[in-house]
Amino acid sequence: MTVSRQDFEDAVAAYWGVKQTQIEKSVISGAVGAGTAGAVRGGKHFDSIAALLAKFFLDAGYPPESIRITSGLALPGYYRPQKQWDVVVAYEDTLVAAFELKALGGPSFGNNYNNRVEEALGSAVDLRRAALADIYPGERPWLGYFFIMQDAEGSRTPVATAKGALPVEDIWHGKSYQDRFGIFCQRLMAEQLYDAVCYVTSSAEDPKPTELVDSLDWRHFSAAITARITYLRELGLPNRR
Repeated sequence: MTVSRQDFEDAVAAYWGVKQTQIEKSVISGAVGAGTAGAVRGGKHFDSIAALLAKFFLDAGYPPESIRITSGLALPGYYRPQKQWDVVVAYEDTLVAAFELKALGGPSFGNNYNNRVEEALGSAVDLRRAALADIYPGERPWLGYFFIMQDAEGSRTPVATAKGALPVEDIWHGKSYQDRFGIFCQRLMAEQLYDAVCYVTSSAEDPKPTELVDSLDWRHFSAAITARITYLRELGLPNRR
């Protein structure tokens, strides 16, 4: 059974606590909670998204113990010893996939906006550099980023740029936090810091996700995950012996 658009919309709704996801979350959570995989983070908003992503790899035949969804799982870095990711699929010597799951809410969106940008950059740069240093000996690591921006007046309203020592790039003028994050995510992809990014806006009042940038929508994100699975399958991963 494949992961559907409805599964995605249900998982985003479950993030807001307004609807139980339809992707058999409890079954998936139990499967990846065995052995070294750890348990899905009880009561956390992103549990439904984590279970959704795990389903891709469970359906592709990856053993449950290779799929990790925990708040305490760490991957080696280059500029620091380790960094915790949110969903990790590691099989033999290959980091099949690692996902960051983040969100930004109001009412004061500016308080944490820069933090989210810096977190995403730091996580990717650190791991990519570690891969160049052969800390990841298998196939090239694959990184995904899933982001929910709360849809509210504060995130939709254009934000002024501060007057500084030098002028900012024209693209940032007259942009809201929603617009800014779309630009940021497009540049993450352009620089190949992440292999796939899904960026949506949503709210508890209207949880149906809105995808502001076509290239960052669920369709492209799920296609990229499927392509990664297909690529590794052609290389014999996971081994079906």
